[in-house]
Amino acid sequence: MLSKRYAWADRSRCVACGACANECPRGAVEILHGCFARMDAERCVGCGKGAAVCPADCITLLEREARV
Repeated sequence: MLSKRYAWADRSRCVACGACANECPRGAVEILHGCFARMDAERCVGCGKGAAVCPADCITLLEREARV
């Protein structure tokens, strides 16, 4: 069962420092091409740990849409 929230990173503001990837307890973040973070919404539980350590403040927690 998926959590109610997941993380999303604004690629235009991401500095690819890896802080969020290091903090993520589920391994739901990877730094692509040394340019930006990509969040795996299926693995993300929306805990907010990555957002809390992001120096660029580019991570937002979003609500999942209810699936019917």
